[in-house]
This record gives sequence, structure tokens and C-alpha cells, in this order.
Amino acid sequence: MNKYKNNFAYIDGNNLYQGVKKSNWKIDFRRFRRWLSDKYGIRRVYYFIGLIPKEKNLYAKLQKAGFTLIFKEVIYDGDGKPKGNCDADLVLQSVIDHFENNCESQVLVASDGDYSCLAKFLKDNNKLVAILSPNPKNKCSILLKRVNAPIVYLDDIKRKIDLNEKAPGKDGTLQGSFS
Repeated sequence: MNKYKNNFAYIDGNNLYQGVKKSNWKIDFRRFRRWLSDKYGIRRVYYFIGLIPKEKNLYAKLQKAGFTLIFKEVIYDGDGKPKGNCDADLVLQSVIDHFENNCESQVLVASDGDYSCLAKFLKDNNKLVAILSPNPKNKCSILLKRVNAPIVYLDDIKRKIDLNEKAPGKDGTLQGSFS
């Protein structure tokens, strides 16, 4: 993919966090951002996330890695667990960017079936490059699979974006010692 394209990515932050957490690894946001740029020509990455003041270090880390954060006010359930559903915000931003011709193509980072109508709309308009699923193959929504768009499972590229893995060299092999 031409890395000089003007493509945008849209990340459901909680979906990404929960999916990777279930797979028992941690994402290196700097490596992930670079991979998006190199693989898909992504210039802007919107990261939709609930605004929780105690997470300010995470927000600073994401911004430093090159993500554009879109915050959603959170509410707390009866158990004190934060809820900040960003689905509508992500869909709206994607559609705005499509209709205002802000980008050539788009990548969605989510496994949630709620995004299937957006994925279908983008695919029908030749704007969807890929869906990146934070969940394993058997946990990605069937509704997204039915769109018949390319789906890349982050588990399949884990060695390229895992916080605890050494970065592969230009030839694809891991660098450094394994001792």
C-alpha cells in the first residue's frame, strides 16, 4: 500500500483494549501507529475513548504516538464501572470524513457488530480498505464478517505490534538475542 495516501483509521478504544486484553498481550501503540501508516497509508488515526481523569498518562501516551483522541464523557454504573459508548461518535466522524472528502479510504478497528452498517456503507462506496479485529477470529462479530470486507486479526500481526516483542528487522526476522 502506498504510504503517501490520505487514508484515515477509526479505533473503538474500548473494543481494542478489551480484545487485546482477552488475548493476553499488550499493544505497543507507537509500533501499531507506524504499522497502520506503513501498511495502509494511514495519515490520521482517530481513537475514540471514554474520558476518565485518572487515565491522563494513557491519553498522553496515545497522543505522543500519533493518535487523534476523541473523548466521550463517561457515566458510572451501579458498581462504579465507567461506561462511555463511543460507537455513534465513531460512525458520525467516519461519515463526515466520507462526505467531506477528507480522506481517500478508511480502516475500522473494531470487532463489534454494531459497526457492520458503517462497514457495508464504506464498502459499497469503495472507501473501506479493511477491518482490523482486536478479537480472535472466532470472536469477531458475524455481522462484520458478512460484509465481506478484508478482515485482519490483530492476533495475526501480534509480533509486529506487541509491547513485549522485539521489532522485526526489514527482512521480517526478529532482531536481537533470544537468551
